[in-house]
Amino acid sequence: MSLAHVLLTSLIEKPSTGIDLARRFDRSMGFFWNATHQQIYRELSAMQQKNWISTLEDHSSNTRKKTYQVEALGRAELADWMLKQSPPAQLRDDLMVRLRAEAQLGGNTVLPELERHLILHQQNLKIYQTIFAKDFAHAQDQDRTLFIHKMILQLGIDLEMGWIKWLETMIPQLKAFEHKN
Repeated sequence: MSLAHVLLTSLIEKPSTGIDLARRFDRSMGFFWNATHQQIYRELSAMQQKNWISTLEDHSSNTRKKTYQVEALGRAELADWMLKQSPPAQLRDDLMVRLRAEAQLGGNTVLPELERHLILHQQNLKIYQTIFAKDFAHAQDQDRTLFIHKMILQLGIDLEMGWIKWLETMIPQLKAFEHKN
């Protein structure tokens, strides 16, 4: 997956200015794809050169705001990309490599990082649960788009809960090993 496909998806959902897109990205797509605002603007420019998107100039304001919208070539690119296969997501986390190194070197030096990760996963879980309560607690599953969004968020909740459970098992056990030595 590329940033272009993430942005095309976001723009199909709602045509946006660059700053609005970046803000929306931080609140939604950013939960599973990281990009700086600079990367977003650079990608928007490249997509515009490929005629995947175009801009609507806002002549009613004094600013030179451009609202980006997806064009037919962008829709075709996204449709082609959707047909491609991708492998299941792999756990590629440098924390796991650090743990493997610590298994050899000892010292529980990674313990503070595990504790920090526990706090971060707990914070993410609260954010996801808040969004779920606000947007989906009373939603009916008859709307396909809302159902898909709800289930993506539910996966995020489940993953955070899995991380928390794993960390809450790992941290005390590492501390117990530390006291045995």
